[in-house]
Amino acid sequence: MPLIQAVDRALRILDLFDEYETELKITDISERMQLHKSTVHSLLKTLQYHHYIEQNPENGKYRLGMKLFERGNLVIRHLDIRSVSKKHLIDLSIKTGNTVHLVILDGNEGIYIDKVEGTSGTVLYSRIGRRVPIHSSAVGKALVAFKSEKELKELLRGYVYKRHTANTIATEEEFLQELERVRSNGYALDREENEPGITCVAVPVRDHSGNVIAAISISQPSAKVDDLVLNTEIRLLQSAAEQISREMGYVQHGHLSV
Repeated sequence: MPLIQAVDRALRILDLFDEYETELKITDISERMQLHKSTVHSLLKTLQYHHYIEQNPENGKYRLGMKLFERGNLVIRHLDIRSVSKKHLIDLSIKTGNTVHLVILDGNEGIYIDKVEGTSGTVLYSRIGRRVPIHSSAVGKALVAFKSEKELKELLRGYVYKRHTANTIATEEEFLQELERVRSNGYALDREENEPGITCVAVPVRDHSGNVIAAISISQPSAKVDDLVLNTEIRLLQSAAEQISREMGYVQHGHLSV
């Protein structure tokens, strides 16, 4: 099905903004989109009319509008997994003092849909709504490890193994071997593969049909992680994931998972 050019361009403009580029001049947008300023101006005015873009009156730069915040909250309110998981995420953060995440899969990337900040140190990379690569994150590995061979093959078709640190998995062969370890262990690790100085451990969450629908993780400064800490966190995560899965209707071997 052919794309509608104007809609595609408008959405690509919205994607230019992130936590680092919160405001952009029309010339910046024109250059990045490789479009004439008059075309960009028309697209911006249309987005501005519908409140998806607004203009800073002080410097004339454009930024995302409140309509996106409103629509984003509508989506989040309908994610049952988020409401079911919240109390368990808070409990995990209190027990460990670390940052806890809830992530779902969208295409071949993870998306943070909830985060409870820990007291032991801030994890800079993550924020609600941000995407995370599956090959370099514990949550990404947990989300895809239990897919069928056919599903994995389709998911990884054309996937780019971008290196974020010296520890990042760089090939599909390495990634598939890593996913085999995740299936065997029941949990996934990210040892400074996505963010320098940060270690993460994650486990999957299942729905009523047994499918993995989310992953929960604990992230912390690597300097504070040893085998005792890691084993304790794995047990806590697995217990929380089992409770969340049970509340989502997951039944194992004819009984509620415990």
